[in-house]
Amino acid sequence: MIKDFASALRPSLAMTGLFAVVLCGLYPALITGVAQAAFPQAANGSLIERDGHVVGSALLGQGFASDRYFHGRPSAAGANGYDPTASSGSNLGPASQVLHDRIVKDLGAAKTSPRSSSPGSVPSDLVTASASGLDPHISPEAALFQIDRVAQARGIDPARVRLLVDAQVEKPLAGFLGEPRVNVLALNLALDAATAKGASSSQ
Repeated sequence: MIKDFASALRPSLAMTGLFAVVLCGLYPALITGVAQAAFPQAANGSLIERDGHVVGSALLGQGFASDRYFHGRPSAAGANGYDPTASSGSNLGPASQVLHDRIVKDLGAAKTSPRSSSPGSVPSDLVTASASGLDPHISPEAALFQIDRVAQARGIDPARVRLLVDAQVEKPLAGFLGEPRVNVLALNLALDAATAKGASSSQ
């Protein structure tokens, strides 16, 4: 009986070892190699650099509080929001008083800031958090809503800021997958670059 058990155990151990090598070693190495060769930017985190320094990722939202910058969606990721190690939503339901108070506060701040959009409602993505808390995008409407505030804070023509927003609008994938969107970090970097360029050319 022991002999039968040993003869049955050997192929089991051999198959376990084989699949461990293939699935835990060879397959991940193959996929990593293909990703690095075909999509190196995405495979390495879609990092964005400025002046040789990494300033963020195109995949992760950041918190921008200054009126000189476009703001992203509210974040419930981590204690102070936008924590990439604590990606999550708030899990607060529609009956939550905490959620109600936070949205009322954000709505009030949005409505009292200068804006260039029509006198309609505040775009919903400016007062609602994403499921991950790290959505790097806002809708074009949410970006347009903030133009006057940003232009006023920087002392530049709102029409100039509008051109920057229009240039940063990402179209749906293949023309129909997803919605038009604006990457907040990319837009703010373009805004800084355009403002610096304009300042240097006026000197």
